[in-house]
Amino acid sequence: MRRLLLFLAGREGFRNFALKFGIFRRSASRFVAGETLADALEAVRRANGRNLLGILDLLGEHTRTPEDAARAAGEIAAALDAIRDWRVRSQVSVKLTQLGLALDPALALANLTALAGKARGLDNFVWVDMEESAYTRSTLEIVTAVHRGSPGIGVAIQAYLYRSEEDVRAMVRHGIPVRLVKGAYLEPPGVAFARKSQTDASYLKLMRMLLEGGATNAIATHDEALIDAALAFARSRGIAPDRFEFQMLYGIRRDLQAELAREGYRVRIYIPYGRQWYPYFMRRLAERPANVGFILRNMFKG
Repeated sequence: MRRLLLFLAGREGFRNFALKFGIFRRSASRFVAGETLADALEAVRRANGRNLLGILDLLGEHTRTPEDAARAAGEIAAALDAIRDWRVRSQVSVKLTQLGLALDPALALANLTALAGKARGLDNFVWVDMEESAYTRSTLEIVTAVHRGSPGIGVAIQAYLYRSEEDVRAMVRHGIPVRLVKGAYLEPPGVAFARKSQTDASYLKLMRMLLEGGATNAIATHDEALIDAALAFARSRGIAPDRFEFQMLYGIRRDLQAELAREGYRVRIYIPYGRQWYPYFMRRLAERPANVGFILRNMFKG
């Protein structure tokens, strides 16, 4: 089921069919705050009211022209301004193919440099999402270069990739914050662990490395066993709660988000918005195929 959902996420014909006929749109609202920046800011405001922080994520990836990449960068810059104007507690997250990485790495570097500089001027922070493994090396190289001039930037690392231990060591060495995720793309067996148990073991190892690192890193998971392991490890090493944070996805495990916040841990919610919601939505389904039943029930409601 997971492989099928990830396959469909990348099929342009199926995506166009789903968008044209509104398939999944109602169900996607569980995972996507809305199509506008205002929708997303309202979601952040609600999260702040529950003592949770936000990360605004303008959906979209693989822009096809430099103009599209510049437009996306402009919209993300506007989100940074809006966070200040609305007086909400939120950061932003970007994908480098959204900023032109697939077209020209220099273009993505220039766009990310501008956004990181703007965020620094607003006392904010930019997270860089990790995409398919074909972009891992270039993403880390660009983030490392930008970090030298604007330290308010961090990057996601996917625990299911074989290379991630080496990458975590490099980020810790450079003092670059890491958002540790399991990984949500369909990768070949020569690149990524195939079994959940292998990915979980990798996640645990990398999580411990990050908790002992110098930066304020993010444990991004809804897996209670991994969260409990992170808390136990932090306590055993005397690592204070302000040395790390938990990050979770909008619409998933609100009970767990609230519980961690009540216990005094910093919890940040990844809040996606925008019209290009389909690939993101399909990856969320692939992560938890049990959600497919929920989706089917919503599709046939009046």
